[in-house]
Amino acid sequence: MKAVTIGLYIHVPFCLQKCLYCDFTSYPINRGKVEHYLEGLQREICYYGDMLDSSDKQIATIFVGGGTPTCLMPGQLAGLLELVSRVFTVAGDAEITVEANPGTVSRTSLQELRAAGFNRLSLGVQSTHPSLLKLIGRPHDFAQARQAVQFARRAGFANLNLDLIFGLPTQTAAQWRQSVYEILSLQPDHLSCYSLQLEEGTPLAAAVEQGRLAACPEERELAMYYSVIEILTAAGYRHYEISNFARPGYSCRHNLLYWHNRPYLGLGPAAHSHLMGCRWGNVEDVDQYFMLLQAGQRPIQEMQQLSRREQMEETVFLGLRLLRGVNLQEFYQRFGVSLTEVFAQQIRQLTNSGLVELVSGYLKLTEKGLPLANQVFAQFV
Repeated sequence: MKAVTIGLYIHVPFCLQKCLYCDFTSYPINRGKVEHYLEGLQREICYYGDMLDSSDKQIATIFVGGGTPTCLMPGQLAGLLELVSRVFTVAGDAEITVEANPGTVSRTSLQELRAAGFNRLSLGVQSTHPSLLKLIGRPHDFAQARQAVQFARRAGFANLNLDLIFGLPTQTAAQWRQSVYEILSLQPDHLSCYSLQLEEGTPLAAAVEQGRLAACPEERELAMYYSVIEILTAAGYRHYEISNFARPGYSCRHNLLYWHNRPYLGLGPAAHSHLMGCRWGNVEDVDQYFMLLQAGQRPIQEMQQLSRREQMEETVFLGLRLLRGVNLQEFYQRFGVSLTEVFAQQIRQLTNSGLVELVSGYLKLTEKGLPLANQVFAQFV
């Protein structure tokens, strides 16, 4: 049987403080909960080590996200990586990413993480403007971000991603362009530039709903999106996914695995997996997660067996996130049917609307379709 190369995601559900726009599962860091989390995670790693066949434990990418993983001690993160390497077969050239906030790293901690085997760092900068960082509840300033980049390079991180957010309340187009240019001065290898999503239940969304803040106008947000494409492509970055830009050879391999709808295993509270034709999500509560694993049970909250039709739909709308689009030949090889026949009606409607196009064996978003991607995806669900 051919080995299945998978991605591994580890969720660290702790932060120094929760950002005002964030709806991800995270909790204020607490020593007791961290101990439960780490013990539970070790049990979960070993559980899948025993459950999966050796041919299905080939790890091509590892992504440690959160939350803020660097709330944990470097030695704790190093211990998790060492256990994964013993239980699974990690490729020698595996991309191993850890997320961090600028205020949670130091020269020493980054040296220790690099020595442990992490070779890609993703820093959540979000903005270079103090007023906007305060507005969204980020516990750092741009000086700390600049210093974190310097520390990372000196520690040997040759693959560095920086995150930015646009479409913030009160944010002007000039502020956004300034942030982009200031971030470029740090010479990152990869940039993720996301539009703000006002998620229900977050303090920032509540402030907008109550009229205490005004949401960014759609036309300004759209202008910000097109401006970052213009600036970054002119600077030599390839716009390869809706929100992502990379220097040649630095596209995020872990995220490409998601967008190509390939298998991955998620570990930790609230982590999700797509493996063996199923999708499942873990329970969110750290103590419940720990107790289930302590009792010898999988900490699963929900599981879904995917039908062939559902797998085809996901392959299309995930693949459309890529600027190149969905490879028609690969779709046929995977499912034995033509994408353009299975989704003929949707493609016809979207083509007539100018949102997608068929180019050189790919179905892709048009320039008009890029900022309307969610409307396009909805047609394939």
